[in-house]
Amino acid sequence: MATHPLWQEEYWVLLMQLYLKKPVGVKALYSKPLIDLSLELHIEPEFLYEQLFRIRRKDSPAMCRLWDTYGEHHSRLGRDAAKVRRMKGYGNAEGFYDGVAVNESFERDFRPLAQNPQLNPVMLIRILDLYFRLTPLTMVVATAEIQDEARLLRIPASLIVNVMEVFQFCDPYLNRGDLLIDPLLLPCKDIWKRYGNDNPERLSAVSAQLKEYFKS
Repeated sequence: MATHPLWQEEYWVLLMQLYLKKPVGVKALYSKPLIDLSLELHIEPEFLYEQLFRIRRKDSPAMCRLWDTYGEHHSRLGRDAAKVRRMKGYGNAEGFYDGVAVNESFERDFRPLAQNPQLNPVMLIRILDLYFRLTPLTMVVATAEIQDEARLLRIPASLIVNVMEVFQFCDPYLNRGDLLIDPLLLPCKDIWKRYGNDNPERLSAVSAQLKEYFKS
C-alpha cells in the first residue's frame, strides 16, 4: 500500500468529498478540483489520484466503512470535511507541517510566475507543446491554434506569442545569436530543460493531461 509522509487518515474524508463531487467518480489527474486539494494538502496529485481509485474499488474494510459512513450521508460528509479543515495549523507548512520535509516542486508549477502573474509553469508547458506543433512563421496572434490556446488559458494571444518568441531563444535548432532581454527567459529555460530536449511524446502526454486543469 502506497504511503506518503504528509498523508493522514483524516484526509480520506476530503478525498471522499472530492470523489462524490459531480460528476461522481475518480477525477482526472490534472482536474482543477484534484489539483486544488493537492495544493491544500501539500501532497502530489499523483498520490491523491491513486487514493481515489482505492475509494472506487472499496478494496479494504476501511474503504467499505468510508462508504457506509458517507456514501448516502452528504451532510455528515460536509460537516466532517469542514472539521478536518479547521484543524489547528491546517495547510500551514511552518506549523502543521513543522519538521516534515515538504516537496513544493509540483506546487510551484501551479503558482503565478514572479516575472508575469498571468502565467504559471503549467501554462508554459502547454505553450511549449504548441510551440513544437507550429513553425516560427505561424507563431503569430492570428494563428487559429494560438487563438484556441489563449481562450483555454484565459490569457491574451499576444502573450502566448511572446512566450513562443522566448522559446525560440531556448531552441538550439534555431541557433538565435541575437541578444534577448525578457523576464520570461529564465522560467522558459527551466521548462525547456525539463521538456524541450526530452521525448516529445512525454511533453505531449503531459500537456494533454494538463488541459483538464484549464477546462474548469
